[in-house]
Amino acid sequence: MELIAKITDENIGESFTEIKNPKTRTAVRTILLDNDGNIAILHKKNKNEYKLIGGGVDEGENLEQALVRETLEESGCEINIISYLGFVEEYRSKKNFYQKSYIYVSQVTKNTHQLHLTKKEQEEGSELCWFTPEEALKIMKESYNKLIPSKYSDLYSTKIIVTRDSTILKYYIERVLNQNN
Repeated sequence: MELIAKITDENIGESFTEIKNPKTRTAVRTILLDNDGNIAILHKKNKNEYKLIGGGVDEGENLEQALVRETLEESGCEINIISYLGFVEEYRSKKNFYQKSYIYVSQVTKNTHQLHLTKKEQEEGSELCWFTPEEALKIMKESYNKLIPSKYSDLYSTKIIVTRDSTILKYYIERVLNQNN
């Protein structure tokens, strides 16, 4: 299992302090590909946030089950998992929070066009978008300085999320796409 990145407060220009007994979370994320090589991005319009598809692993689920469920919820797509890419560690000292996200590459096998979003995701104006990987990375990076907090997520957490996902996408482009070309 390869460490893709370690994301901390310092990645968003904040000072990092040691975390003791943090709240922990295990999550899964995917580079979700359609038949044209575009990737799915969840755009939370009301926050100007662009993020990869994925979320937390529920009790009793393994990583792949969580990935299939999260992908169906956030994208409306049934998938075939192509490969495991690695993992990302997040340390949010201001929240005393640690998250380990397992990253996969997956292919759409069926698009139901029906998202099953949480109330939070709906209220944040979530919509599914498809971009080339390079376009997605550019849009994520451009959105960073225009992020808006929501009643569910402050600017600090949103900056960490966008930094995490743009780092994952950059890794995918450099290590997978560019090696295959």
